[in-house]
Amino acid sequence: MPKTLTAPTRRTAARIQGAGLLAISALLLAGCAPADSAPAADADAAAAASGTVTITDNHGEIEVPVNPERVVALDNTTFQTLSDWGIDVVAAPKPLMESVWPDLAGGDEVLDVGLHREPDLEAIIEADPDLIIGGYRFQDYYEDLKAIQPTTIEINARDGEEATSELKRQVEILGQIFDKEEEAAETIAAFDTAIADAKSAYNGTDTVVGLITSGGEIAYAAPGEGRGVGQLFPTIGLTPAIDQAAEDASHGDDISVEAIAQANPEWMIVLDRDAGTGEEGATAAADLIAGAEALQNVPAVQKNQIVYLDPTFYLDEGIQAYTGLYADVAAAFAGASS
Repeated sequence: MPKTLTAPTRRTAARIQGAGLLAISALLLAGCAPADSAPAADADAAAAASGTVTITDNHGEIEVPVNPERVVALDNTTFQTLSDWGIDVVAAPKPLMESVWPDLAGGDEVLDVGLHREPDLEAIIEADPDLIIGGYRFQDYYEDLKAIQPTTIEINARDGEEATSELKRQVEILGQIFDKEEEAAETIAAFDTAIADAKSAYNGTDTVVGLITSGGEIAYAAPGEGRGVGQLFPTIGLTPAIDQAAEDASHGDDISVEAIAQANPEWMIVLDRDAGTGEEGATAAADLIAGAEALQNVPAVQKNQIVYLDPTFYLDEGIQAYTGLYADVAAAFAGASS
């Protein structure tokens, strides 16, 4: 059950009142502008005066502060971008980030929201944010977060939308909010380059199977849908060794090693979920595949044509993680053809 929310702090109320005074000042200044000023210029001037920008998140248009002072970041797919740009946060799900983004997690000054299964909403209230970046793992708490701070946004990938475009959209929006549009463009350019390199290195005919390992089991990651791995198939144009729709896109579908062997893939691309979560005593994906007798005559195993996602991928899943994945796939394909 969500915890009872308390009233905004006095400092928040003061800030809201101050924002109102700024808005009145902006209107007065606008009244002094020449009558022939373009509406777009007026809108830009008003935005500059109020220190806000209008973005379109997963729920529609919303006005947010530019370079907000107090940011609560909950969506792990934004963490690498925030870290790269040196953005400080006042509260975050520290168990998700401390092993990968210790600079972002900070010390005691950054309040711990905990994991999405049972978040500490009181910590978010105490943080008194100007902006909450919600979504992805925390999307079930959107209404609770909006009650704490109406300036709550969700910019994670939307269901049914093209995956690479969604990753770009997210970083572009963050660039608008944090006045880092040039940096956002550079991030997107690196992403596009990695995809182009992977397409160029792929021979167009080798069959590929996507796999997800967890809890000592090997699961199937469906082309286009399977977590992490699935995105590569439509983007690069990979030929699936197994082509069936996903039943569990997040965790992978049950499949026998015999079925994988029968598909006889030239390549395997594997997400090890346990490596990402640091599951104690877990069997590594490489050991699971090496220990499966049925897979030992498969071309991917015999030729060592297996790409393992970076262990941090499952915690990250942002545009930088995918850039690294496409680069790794490009290098593997290029190495095999040389």
